[in-house]
Amino acid sequence: MSVADRNKEAWTLYGRRQLDHGFLPPVPEAIVWGPWNGVGPGTEVLGELTGKRVLDIGSGPGHHAVHLARNHGARVTAIEQSATQHERATTRFATEPGVRWVHGEVIEHLHAADPYEAAYAVGSLAYVDPHELLPALRDGLTPHAPMIFSVIHTDLHGRGPSTGVAPREQQILLRDEPPIPVEMWVLTPHLWEDLLTAYGFRVEEVQLLTAPDTDSPVVQQLIRARRAPADTGEAGW
Repeated sequence: MSVADRNKEAWTLYGRRQLDHGFLPPVPEAIVWGPWNGVGPGTEVLGELTGKRVLDIGSGPGHHAVHLARNHGARVTAIEQSATQHERATTRFATEPGVRWVHGEVIEHLHAADPYEAAYAVGSLAYVDPHELLPALRDGLTPHAPMIFSVIHTDLHGRGPSTGVAPREQQILLRDEPPIPVEMWVLTPHLWEDLLTAYGFRVEEVQLLTAPDTDSPVVQQLIRARRAPADTGEAGW
């Protein structure tokens, strides 16, 4: 089974468990980039969004997309490859003004869609091969468009990022349920910056977000980048 198929299967199982539990997160007052409220910046890192076409990559239950449409006047396309995660969003928000729900693969979608004026991913970007996703994003964004995403840096077991661009096994945890194995690209900030630069982005900041509970080893990266103008180097990795 390919990494992409394994991850799709894992998130479909996760979504099914959440549907069985009836859990739907509330629409937040701001985007929460990590697993903790009140840690790090919020929606403001995406800049002014009124009337702009925004891509939510791996939109899950859809609460962040709805927040951007309701509170910031964005026109959001929320794309999710897991049928059950997509079901969680559309069961609750199917008629939400300003949000278009898409069940599908983000790379295929980017190849067919008109360029977006902003894109973001909360935890989801690390499940897709960056050598495939980043060039698709480069071509699917307008010049200077912000690309903001959070990814894991150090996991619950205290294991930090890898120094090579390759996926490794991690786990999705859900209380009172068996862990779900997935494959993730857990990379150092330097590697993410090198990849983004090679594929036509300018990295503005990499911020490490730490848990408010000092006993937790978990650290998240928040990476702020911007689509470079088309006339700059985009030679690839």
